[in-house]
Amino acid sequence: MKVLLNDGLNKEGIQLFEEAGIQTDTRKRNLSSLVQEVEEFDALIVRSATQVTPEVIRAGAEGKLKIIGRSGVGYENVDLEAAIEYGVVVKNAPSGNTNATAELALGLMYSLSRNIARADALSRSGFWKKKDLKGAELSHKTLGIIGCGRIGQRLSELVNAYMTVIGYDPDLERVMARFPESRITYKSKDEVLAEADYVSIHTAGNGVVVGEREIALMKPSAYLINVARGEYVDERALYEALKNGRLAGAGIDVYSREPEKDATDTPNFNSPFGDLPNVVLTQHQGASTDRAQQKTSEEIANVVIDYLLRGDFSNAVNAGETIQAERRQVYPLFVHHSDVPGAFATIDGVLAANKINIRENPSRQIGRNGEVVTVYLLHQQVGEGALTQLRGLDMVHSAKM
Repeated sequence: MKVLLNDGLNKEGIQLFEEAGIQTDTRKRNLSSLVQEVEEFDALIVRSATQVTPEVIRAGAEGKLKIIGRSGVGYENVDLEAAIEYGVVVKNAPSGNTNATAELALGLMYSLSRNIARADALSRSGFWKKKDLKGAELSHKTLGIIGCGRIGQRLSELVNAYMTVIGYDPDLERVMARFPESRITYKSKDEVLAEADYVSIHTAGNGVVVGEREIALMKPSAYLINVARGEYVDERALYEALKNGRLAGAGIDVYSREPEKDATDTPNFNSPFGDLPNVVLTQHQGASTDRAQQKTSEEIANVVIDYLLRGDFSNAVNAGETIQAERRQVYPLFVHHSDVPGAFATIDGVLAANKINIRENPSRQIGRNGEVVTVYLLHQQVGEGALTQLRGLDMVHSAKM
């Protein structure tokens, strides 16, 4: 098997592929070359630079391409609809930068509260204005988190000892199931906005999360932190609120428009917030730590390897990671049978004859006598007639609902 790492990958991730016996190719292809050559690879892994267009996906699917990996959280540069159409699984690596992004959000909170960036700029310019730099402490303040997934939870852990943490998530049931030990007090979005001294955005999705309406709900003394996506904040509304004193300040790491490459001899970035003293601007640095990039490369390598070698769907963004994620009723059937050629085909034939659809059938060896237990996850219940037929098969020792 071969994997194309079109935007490169840290050495730790490459090593995992090599240990799994999978070849890697790190030569960068432009779009034209990618369309011509992607069919040779079982997997394509990209970061944010490569646009994985419908043409790329179609060309790959007509060849060997089975999976596309996005090394990082977002996957806006991968055409999911085309991947669905051509049966190519898309996975991402959302956990590697969790701590790094949460720490950046906290760093922006400190910088705003204690005027660290302003003090640095004044000091470098030769001005001593200590009285103008009086700040506030984070202790005993309320942090409001919009989006209580991995990063939001980690941020809550970082400040738990000295801040009250409240949060909102549009999929609260899923969040509570994933993070049962969370110390976030969950409230409505409007309540979080109205009560928080700091509002930090960590949600996923599309469109504006904090716009003019949401800003109007916030305290004039509150700070807004955005290390998620530029489009999640109405930049014009935020600018007016900051300029007119409707908000105390903002820490911004992401923007609706960002340069594709780093500047060389001439400036290439012009933020609308650049003339505001109550804003701290960083440059999409949430994942920009050595540890985050290493962990992200390991995560994307592992989830791609697991799919190619073991059919594991963990981290899939266009397919259910688990049967439960599909939210369709399934009925388990437990079959203890001999592991012999034709066993699955024979059992499948009985189920098909009874108009029972198999959704999944994980199977594992039990003991060392050539026998297995297979759990059939079915879309219909198995009646007594079908169970009797299964139990009558030579290779079946037992069949139970």
